[in-house]
Amino acid sequence: MGKEWTNLNGKVVIVTGGSMGIGSHITETLLKNHAKVVVADMTEKESKQDENLMFVKCDVTKKEDVESMVEQTLKKFGRIDGLVNNAGVNRPRLLVDYYHHDPDHENSIDDFDFMMDVNVKGVMLCAQAAARVMIQQNSGVILNVSSEAGMEGSKGQNIYSATKGAVNSFTLSWAKELGAYNIRVVAVAPGINEPTPMGNPEHVAELAYTRGQEAGNISSDYQKVIPLGRVGKLDEIADLILYLLSDHASYITGTIMNITGGKSRG
Repeated sequence: MGKEWTNLNGKVVIVTGGSMGIGSHITETLLKNHAKVVVADMTEKESKQDENLMFVKCDVTKKEDVESMVEQTLKKFGRIDGLVNNAGVNRPRLLVDYYHHDPDHENSIDDFDFMMDVNVKGVMLCAQAAARVMIQQNSGVILNVSSEAGMEGSKGQNIYSATKGAVNSFTLSWAKELGAYNIRVVAVAPGINEPTPMGNPEHVAELAYTRGQEAGNISSDYQKVIPLGRVGKLDEIADLILYLLSDHASYITGTIMNITGGKSRG
């Protein structure tokens, strides 16, 4: 995608969970396209100094952290043009451990609270704080990072899928609520992609257990159900997000865009 065509011309964008994985790719892509980026994360990625980049330590599950992050953004850059709700967590779990080998892989209250807090409450808190500013500006874009699992379900990821289903519903509802204030709300739903922290060996091993597979078979099995025959690239997701944040997508709101290589089942 041409860099100049999607030039964000100094727009201010907050990226939650922007220090690693897909969030880091999103941050780098936005900076290359002349955006001013605020990374809201618990850990700061070591990077070169850039006057258009600010890191704010933020626990998205804590309202006071989120409100402080928005205040710091306004103090430095004066406005908020975009929010990328990217921060998310996952623990592969089964509703019932019918393999009878490891009860720790069965849904627990701790697992439920952990994923719901970050993936649902965190998304709401960040959107709420950013929307207050965007309403005053009469402009802005809230972009929620969902998942194919939130649309199709996913064996071994039932709580995670439920959180992303909630994110999809937030997206559709907020678009209706905020449209009158020239605020667009959209979501992207990636499928299987290049390795990220969620795809580390421990995570893969847990997911393999919930599906009764060997960990080494997970990747090859995925390839078989993706019509394009390969996993997605993080840059491809970042490019889609870049487009949706840009003025070229000015009539796109209230929708969830799959970016899955054609894969349509969990």
